[in-house]
Amino acid sequence: MSVSSPLEGSAAFSADLGDGTYRNPVLDADWSDPDVVRVGDDFYLTASSFGRVPGLPLLHSRDLVNWTLVGHALDRLEPAAEFRVPRHDCGVWAPSLRHHDDRFWIFWGDPDHGIFQINAPEIRGPWTRPHLLKAGKGLIDACPLWDEETGEAYLVHAWAKSRSGIKNRLTGHRMRPDGTELLDEGKVIVDADRIPGWFTLEGPKLYRHDGWFWILAPAGGVETGWQGAFRSREFFGPYEERVVLEQGDTDVNGPHQGGWVRTAAGEDWFLHFQQRGAYGRVVHLQPMRWDGDGGWPVMGDDGTPVTVHRKPALPPQPPAAPATDDGFPGGRYGRQWQWTANPEDGWATRHSADGLRLTCVRTADAHDPRKLPNVLTQRLPGIPATVEVELELNSEEPGAKAGLVVLGDAFSWIGLERGDDGTVRLVHRFGEGVAERERDAAPAQPAPEGRARLRIDTGAGARCRFSYDTGGGPQASGQVFAATPWRWVGALLGLFAVAPTGGGDAGAATFGQFRITARTTTP
Repeated sequence: MSVSSPLEGSAAFSADLGDGTYRNPVLDADWSDPDVVRVGDDFYLTASSFGRVPGLPLLHSRDLVNWTLVGHALDRLEPAAEFRVPRHDCGVWAPSLRHHDDRFWIFWGDPDHGIFQINAPEIRGPWTRPHLLKAGKGLIDACPLWDEETGEAYLVHAWAKSRSGIKNRLTGHRMRPDGTELLDEGKVIVDADRIPGWFTLEGPKLYRHDGWFWILAPAGGVETGWQGAFRSREFFGPYEERVVLEQGDTDVNGPHQGGWVRTAAGEDWFLHFQQRGAYGRVVHLQPMRWDGDGGWPVMGDDGTPVTVHRKPALPPQPPAAPATDDGFPGGRYGRQWQWTANPEDGWATRHSADGLRLTCVRTADAHDPRKLPNVLTQRLPGIPATVEVELELNSEEPGAKAGLVVLGDAFSWIGLERGDDGTVRLVHRFGEGVAERERDAAPAQPAPEGRARLRIDTGAGARCRFSYDTGGGPQASGQVFAATPWRWVGALLGLFAVAPTGGGDAGAATFGQFRITARTTTP
């Protein structure tokens, strides 16, 4: 289904402080494993999308601080049959974004299938279908390099021990310049088992600078590690290493993998992520310079992350952030939404009015939204916020239900359900991480008009307080729910509609204006 243009991101979510400075994180939500490239005066960023569809988000900025979401590069996950059901932690891991030969290129590793590549003449596409460049298990974090001096092309990637039994090393290949084939069997070019104190080396980004091959790669784990730099005169090594960014006495744990970019004026900047539990992997912007004595990169405040810093010396831009709100004009949803698996025709239908009309998909997994492929999701904001949506349950099918969910290893949702007696009830349910099905978070309440306004107030620690209004005024519901991530993925906000298994059309549910508003107080 084609998607609508999103509403502009609220200035309340912008990292721009309006006085020539910015605060970190510049993207305060789960934009995991970011990579960045400059083309002319424009900066583009992509991130991991794991098992959500569409995948490979594409963000645009002109100042590295204010970002908007302009699309996605991957319409469906492949192999398509394997992503008909949710595989939340699988799929697209740690992509690399490059611009070469007047084309945009994205390489990524799928830990279960291998290294893929797509390319396009423009950032908005059309993008090619995924090309499997190197098949195998545990191949992750792929990054290409086209050496403009020699015309040769290279690829580096890391390893996932969960699939391959290997980790803490980087493998390099020569590659055809058209990105269609690797030209050798590959060689370990950095073995961090041989570097005292280094472990879990991953996320390499490959560059050419000042006569050196450079690999910027983190080690030490996503929550406790550091950012390393490696350099060699020859691609296949030997490489020498140095720690160039670490937590120090700041509260930025990690700091983990990202990408280097140089502005047209010659300033250097580094975008990387920080793991923040249920909020996922938020993105920080660090100033960067090259040490005049040793020629090594120096990131942040002499090697530690900055909290507030002057903005890059670029033309001023209006405050912006990736879109969240949606009015669903004509039943179309904005590009900020992603399904939890490859979508099927008919899950969302267009119509002449506003509002998102979701079909009540018949399923045996109606009791557990973690298993549903037809959940339309977006990221949980990293700052306190109020999430609101209107819902009307149109289905007459007993057992049909629809709602607003906070989705992770544990989940909680609030919404409407059609009873066996034909009445509609307001229900609030949850499931713990080890639970196999949902249970009530609060007693059901009558919703005689089959409508409700649903609300979630989020606060520190991703604590969520649920409430509703079925016509008699706002009512709190249940206990505070602390959102949880999946293993690699932050918690998600989602909309869904389901019905019990059976025959025939189960009807639909309609969601009205969806809005996320930043708050200054916690619930």
